[in-house]
Amino acid sequence: MAERGRTMAPVETVETEQAEAGRHTGAGAWRAGIRRAIRAGSRPGPWKRGLVLAASALLLGLLMLLHAKIPNRIGNLGSLVETFLPWFGLFVPVLLAAALWRRSASAVAALLLPVVVWLNLFGGLLGDKSRPGGDLTVVSHNVGAGNPDPAAAARALAASGADVLALEELAQQAKGTYERELAKTYPYHAVQGTVGLWSRLPLSDTRPVDIKTDAGPLGETKPAELKMKDNRALRTTVATEHGPLAVYVAHLGSVRVNPRAGFWSAHRDRGAQALGEAIAAERNERVVLLGDLNGTEDDRAFAAITSRMRSAQDEAGDGFGFSWPAAFPVARIDQILVRGVEPRSARVLPATGSDHLPVAAEISW
Repeated sequence: MAERGRTMAPVETVETEQAEAGRHTGAGAWRAGIRRAIRAGSRPGPWKRGLVLAASALLLGLLMLLHAKIPNRIGNLGSLVETFLPWFGLFVPVLLAAALWRRSASAVAALLLPVVVWLNLFGGLLGDKSRPGGDLTVVSHNVGAGNPDPAAAARALAASGADVLALEELAQQAKGTYERELAKTYPYHAVQGTVGLWSRLPLSDTRPVDIKTDAGPLGETKPAELKMKDNRALRTTVATEHGPLAVYVAHLGSVRVNPRAGFWSAHRDRGAQALGEAIAAERNERVVLLGDLNGTEDDRAFAAITSRMRSAQDEAGDGFGFSWPAAFPVARIDQILVRGVEPRSARVLPATGSDHLPVAAEISW
């Protein structure tokens, strides 16, 4: 029974209102769901995020893979890239950190290319490939014209156990010091200009090698005695118990980086070509090249040499063998290259006061 003053709504009316409200509620939820789906679809997913990072990773991989295709016409750019090619691998962890921060699956996947390329180029240098059994120890060192203590440098090199010791950048005022300090350990030695070789074994057929240090009209008119004073390469024969070994010692021209010329290496490149021609004409089957080449073997400028000789560090070294600058080595420009003999081990020796580190290798027949 209804209370006085109140009107009861028919049951049908209440049910109709509830149904209508339900329809409106369902439609609102449906529209809200569509809006959420649109917003979710418009957000970049893990494969859509970080496309710039993915492109950067691919470009890095292609740069390392196709470094030989980078032209040298503009600022010698190709040679500059090849000089520091191993260091391009440092961009991989940087890009990886950025990709993880952005949660970009595409960037992480793209990083596989530079990783595979870098490992293919330099992965073999990560371990120690040295083996026992060397017959002869050779050492090469740019002792530095400004070395403050050449006597200490000579004693350290003599204590290295080298059978054959090549020195480059021998300053005229320090030449006598090296000769005195090394005489007891090495009864045989030969000096040609600013390069020299000290040996426990007899030397013969020593002569300078023309690496075109003096080129052009002025170089052609320069007297021979003046050219010899600044000579930067020699060739000699070391008499070993396994037969004669031809040894070349060289100090190629310096390189410079400046805004106008880019990577300037004209003198070095000319010397590398001349040295390669001399080695190609060498009749002895067993050859060792020791020296400061002012460049890495990845640099195309050394093709005339590296096409005929192998790196002791690459074949039997421990690590990258970076030798310059001595305070914080970033490149291996001091080389030991061989032909007709087997490198058994290769390493970098402690600093001597020069801006280069000495490099050593054991070779066998």
